[in-house]
Amino acid sequence: MSAASISANLDSASFEVPNPQALIARPASSHAPRILMLYGSLRERSYSKLLTQEAARLLQGMGAEVRIYDPEGLPQPDTAPLDHPKVQQLREWVQWSEGMVWTSPERHGAMTGIMKTQIDWIPLSEGAVRPTQGKTLAVMQVSGGSQSFNAVNQLRILGRWMRLLTIPNQSSVAKAYQEFEDNGRMKPSPFYDRVVDVMEELLKFTLLTRDVAPYLVDRYSERKEERAQMHARTLTKM
Repeated sequence: MSAASISANLDSASFEVPNPQALIARPASSHAPRILMLYGSLRERSYSKLLTQEAARLLQGMGAEVRIYDPEGLPQPDTAPLDHPKVQQLREWVQWSEGMVWTSPERHGAMTGIMKTQIDWIPLSEGAVRPTQGKTLAVMQVSGGSQSFNAVNQLRILGRWMRLLTIPNQSSVAKAYQEFEDNGRMKPSPFYDRVVDVMEELLKFTLLTRDVAPYLVDRYSERKEERAQMHARTLTKM
């Protein structure tokens, strides 16, 4: 069926039928999946940091290369230049990554300002590059009280806004102060088992999508806009 027969509104030159063969990477990447982890607290005993470290061990055990970003010293958005060392490091690590894990405490029913500050420093676009588009994301939270999902729900909204492929599973650890040993290791529990589930799912989705992410997020509307811009540039040169 032609684009014209579907709708007169379609730009036939930009319209494409999804191609199953384009979803098979040839050859597939063989390097370890690269995962960047962010956490949202600066406390000396930060449960979001402890949960992040526990998840990092799991990812490394599954064969991933992991970097944990330390938010200590990261300035508030719009208060420092882009070449600030902490900003530069965060942006470079986002570019390096193929997937991310965001872990925030829930404070006053929401993610923390520390968590939001890190996300706000990540650009939606940098020149022709969109640093987050098509990369995978897992979200987790810790709570001081009963189990809640306010922070992970907010993180999901941000992940969608940043065009990340946010995995279905998530982790919310209630009464986090009870779930960690004095040495910082997480105790065995259904909460721990869920963290294993989430990291396993993140790695599977990362392996599945990392080589075909550009095709997965290639959009009709953007192809149409790019064609219009190219046509306009051609006219100005004539």
